[in-house]
Amino acid sequence: MTGIQGPDSVKQERLTVLIRRYEKDILRICYLYLHDTEQARDTVQETFLKAYTHLDSLRDEKKEKSWLLRIAVNLCRDHLRSPWVTRLNRFVQPEDLPIAAEQPDETHAALTAAVMNLPRKYMEAIMLRYVQGYDLQETSEILGITPSAVSRRCSRACVILKNELEGSDKDNA
Repeated sequence: MTGIQGPDSVKQERLTVLIRRYEKDILRICYLYLHDTEQARDTVQETFLKAYTHLDSLRDEKKEKSWLLRIAVNLCRDHLRSPWVTRLNRFVQPEDLPIAAEQPDETHAALTAAVMNLPRKYMEAIMLRYVQGYDLQETSEILGITPSAVSRRCSRACVILKNELEGSDKDNA
């Protein structure tokens, strides 16, 4: 005998499917923003809690990933603006990362450092487009800006990176 499913059980099943599909992607984005595994996990949980309470507003299933990532990015930004976090030095050293990785070569390390030192709006666009591999439309939906704004931010970031990296090569010569 099967019971009658109420609206909450349908909502819970839908949330379970979303968690299974997108939890790793959201955790990756949160970690890129917060540089702390535990805070990233907390933010992922908060993201799904917020998604659950607003699940009725999600109409287009094709946009569920960008909708969830947008919630996560906004929660990360809110966290980074909090008075507690703004008073801490949150610079992450490679040896502090939870997964041991090979030592990057000098060029890769310099590029990574340069990307992380970009102004936040440029760093976000570069990380989503080129590191995470989201297309222009997805990146624009996640950041809440137009695709042309994403394109401009990426172009400006590339100019900044080129100038900075070429400048560091001249300094070493």
